[in-house]
Amino acid sequence: MSVNPLRKPLQPPAAWLLLALAVWLAFFWQLGAVPLYDLDEGAFTEATREMLDSGNFITPHRDGEPRYAKPVLIYWLQAASVSALGLNEFALRLPSAIAATLWLVALWGFTRARLDAATATVAALIMAFGLEVPIIGKAAVADAVLNLFIAVAFFDIYRYLEAPRRGLLLRVYLWLGLGFLTKGPVAVFFPLLVSFAYCLSLGRLKDWLGAVFAPAGWLVFLAVAGPWYLAIYIDDGSGFFRSFFLNDNIGRFGGVKHGHSGFPGYYFVMLPLVLLPFTGWFLRLLPLVRRLWSDRLDRFLVLWFVAVFVTFSFSDTKLPHYMVYGITPLFILMARHRQALTNRWLAFGPPLAFMALLVVLPLLLGPLSAQAHRAHEQAMFAEGAQVLDWAYVMTTVAGLAIMVVLAFYGRIALWQRLLLAGAVQTLVVFGALVPRVFEVMQTPVKEAGLLARELDLPTVVYRTSMPSFSVYRDAITPWTSHPEPGELIFLRVDKLDDLAATRRGDKLVEVYRRGPVALATFPESGGD
Repeated sequence: MSVNPLRKPLQPPAAWLLLALAVWLAFFWQLGAVPLYDLDEGAFTEATREMLDSGNFITPHRDGEPRYAKPVLIYWLQAASVSALGLNEFALRLPSAIAATLWLVALWGFTRARLDAATATVAALIMAFGLEVPIIGKAAVADAVLNLFIAVAFFDIYRYLEAPRRGLLLRVYLWLGLGFLTKGPVAVFFPLLVSFAYCLSLGRLKDWLGAVFAPAGWLVFLAVAGPWYLAIYIDDGSGFFRSFFLNDNIGRFGGVKHGHSGFPGYYFVMLPLVLLPFTGWFLRLLPLVRRLWSDRLDRFLVLWFVAVFVTFSFSDTKLPHYMVYGITPLFILMARHRQALTNRWLAFGPPLAFMALLVVLPLLLGPLSAQAHRAHEQAMFAEGAQVLDWAYVMTTVAGLAIMVVLAFYGRIALWQRLLLAGAVQTLVVFGALVPRVFEVMQTPVKEAGLLARELDLPTVVYRTSMPSFSVYRDAITPWTSHPEPGELIFLRVDKLDDLAATRRGDKLVEVYRRGPVALATFPESGGD
């Protein structure tokens, strides 16, 4: 009787080739194919561009003003990449792709040492083919770098608690210092909280206290993070500390930042989306909690996830990617307990529903457009109706058909079919959906920036926050509420009437208009 080779654990070099393909597909495929998105990528990359242009590598600036939103490490990494490869989307996103790759490698190595190579490979594939991790792995923001340092800090904390060694402890503090240099207190808070809860559950608080109050460890931390924090204080005074620590960090728990609010059960809704297509696989773990708690590794992983989920559930500011800080342990738990996934509908219900939604998306644009009242929203829906073409429909229908076949093809294990569904989802999302979304939302911004660079006129931004415009213009673009005649003005199209009202005696001329944005000017002569 023949044996299905897919039922056997993958062995090197087949496992390594599969992981290399997954890494390429998840983090490098299409890396530079779409424009930068606003607000986040535009803000990070404009600060990087200005850092290189000004030679000030201490205080990040965006459009000439200090940017206190994040510490400096991501800007340094992007600046190094741009210096080597030029100012383009691929170079700006490359540090995130590399960080996500190292994060996956660290996950594989930790899991292989604690469990086995097959489980490690499955955990890495879950990470690569989920929905959220490839998104941040392809984004020119700080999150992939931060999650790398959070993950390796947790892995080394567990290693240290297994077999305490001075070198391991110092390495934990190295990761904490690098994380603190990437995104501040969050990189330290969760490792301290989870390690405390874990040691408390084992009756090992003395070990925890000894590690937390190790002078040599804090010297490593200060040696890594301290010089820049001291340098920015000398360069810019207390502005960064007041804005970043008091407003941006503590303020997230006592108030809504940048309009990112959420209802009390926000993460109960968002977590299933973040984990697609593996939502059902995660839900299958919930009845196993008591069994998981009895195993030390599983207990550590559960505490890691729960600490992140509960903490951000109580935060007034809520964003989907906050959950990424706590899903690395879920990859290991799902892989380790993969044989518990036996219900076809639990496994394939969420990805089939998501793919079906992508198929019918063109049909939804009409009703959604009817509910839109702002000019820029209506313009984007109109553009969306053009770009969601027959090729998009064919791709999504093919993706749905393959997932249906996988759901009902019973010759290989359900978890293996779900991994294949993850690869299909990645191909559809980043091959068909994301390029078209960016074509609607960001290509007009890029075109406007390149045109403004070509025209080489004094240029300002009017009541619009799309900093990628300055990246493509390759120059600082100051904000203004009262543009002067002869200035080129970048703005969202719903602001055109307000702009015209600022100079009622002058004629406003549109230089460029597409989708949600426009370039306009009040000619100095008052004519055309």
